[in-house]
Amino acid sequence: MTARRDSDRQADDQAVGAPRPDALLSALDEHQLSALRQVGREWDRVTGDRQEWRRALPVDPDLGSYPDAAEIRPTRFGRFVPVAGRDGQLPAIEATSEAEAPPTLAGRIAYRVRRALLGPPLSATAIATERMRKLVALPVLSADALSSVAYGPEAMLAVLVLAGSAGLGYSLPIAAVIALLMLAIGASYRQTIRAYPHGGGSYIVASDNLGRIPGLVAAAGLLMDYILTVAVSVASGVAAVASAIPSLAPATVPVGIGVIALLLAANLRGVRQAGAVLAVPTYAFVIAVTALIAVGLADAAACGFHPAPPPHLTATEGVGALLLLRAFASGSTAMTGIEAISNAVPAFKPVEWRNARTTLTWMIILLLTMFMGTGVLTRLDGVVPTARQTLLSQLARRSFGTGVAYGCTQAATTAILLFAANTAYNDFPRVLFLLARSRHAPRLFLRIGDRLAFSNGIIMLSVTAAVIYAGFSGTTESLIPLYAVGVFLAFTMSQAGMVVHWWRRRDDAHWRRRLILNATGGALSAVVFVTAAITKLTMGAWLACSRSR
Repeated sequence: MTARRDSDRQADDQAVGAPRPDALLSALDEHQLSALRQVGREWDRVTGDRQEWRRALPVDPDLGSYPDAAEIRPTRFGRFVPVAGRDGQLPAIEATSEAEAPPTLAGRIAYRVRRALLGPPLSATAIATERMRKLVALPVLSADALSSVAYGPEAMLAVLVLAGSAGLGYSLPIAAVIALLMLAIGASYRQTIRAYPHGGGSYIVASDNLGRIPGLVAAAGLLMDYILTVAVSVASGVAAVASAIPSLAPATVPVGIGVIALLLAANLRGVRQAGAVLAVPTYAFVIAVTALIAVGLADAAACGFHPAPPPHLTATEGVGALLLLRAFASGSTAMTGIEAISNAVPAFKPVEWRNARTTLTWMIILLLTMFMGTGVLTRLDGVVPTARQTLLSQLARRSFGTGVAYGCTQAATTAILLFAANTAYNDFPRVLFLLARSRHAPRLFLRIGDRLAFSNGIIMLSVTAAVIYAGFSGTTESLIPLYAVGVFLAFTMSQAGMVVHWWRRRDDAHWRRRLILNATGGALSAVVFVTAAITKLTMGAWLACSRSR
């Protein structure tokens, strides 16, 4: 049993971002590394044919041998492939034998329930990583950012509506400022991709260039970002369904908790669907929103682009700097997920960094188009947020009616929001693993479960997101104040790290231009972070700030 589990862990170590065999050991110093290199050179000198000494090396008999690289291909709905045994046969993936099940009745029942929910433990498997072409990488890595169109503009208008019609008049100017912010942050992350072709997340960039404490601050922002990604995406997805099926509105909290439970079970099973399959909901959402904007603008053109008057609004606040800053901070949540592509540069086909930068550019173009298009259409149609129906649902009803096109739009919106929530299950446990490897988090987050997944990190993410979701009654408007703080804290630390990176490499021919781009992105991110922390402190942002410390 122990040997089998050890071999599972060793096989999983081959994956990008998965724990290596040295995860539980201290890092070797230069003297020790030099000694190991000398041993390797001596071994190579005294041995003959390479295949002979490979066979002579001690190998766990349960591990077998790896297939050729050409034979390692992800299955249609997963990323695990069997490792060939010594006889050349591919061993089956099988569960623990009944003799190893707990002896007590309660233990056996719990064991069988676990196996029914999670499936058999993976034995003698290897992890196959697939390189993505741009058409697949765009939807897979952009789902989090593009799905924010479903709640970002609505969050901004939910603040402006407090000032009545006068407040709504500032919606387009604020949206334009947010669009400029998107361009600046996108250009900044293009520089990060070029400088970190092996993946440059906020934690890595801040730790490398700013030191341990700033790196931990960036990691805290990322962890809050991933937790809120699950909570906000599930809340928005449930709201989209409730807009189409109003009878579900009273059950928002239990339905959302059930969705998080399904995400937990699916990720504990270690099921990773192929990129081409996951691309469907993102492209469906882009097509649906683009069609919605096109039809809405065509209808507005027939009326001479005269804005429809909004419904009668009772102003509860005056238009002031504080209200406009709150609206700006809320609308800026439409930028969440921009960092994802810079984290996943090695997942692209060669040339990796160039393909990643191209994909990031297209993502920014799509995000800008949908964000500004939705904002303009909202202004022209005189639509305001309501408790019964999401903003996107109202626009879809006006453009498509209540027929099939409306249903497809709501289905695509729900699908991409749930997909965006699921992406956090890949990144949150990995950040915890990196922290645990550096001894900044409990060591239990280094462990791999029966299904070769970071089970402890996945459970922690699900429980925390469910508690926050239930505590804020599953309403997107209540969760947004927490969201912006963690997101822009990570943005700020990453871009500040890139400024130091370029300053240290002043021999680069274009270091000044690159430094200015990252400095601009970092400064703007810092403005949003401070704005969100101050203006929304009493609305829940205090929680994100305390966690970041």
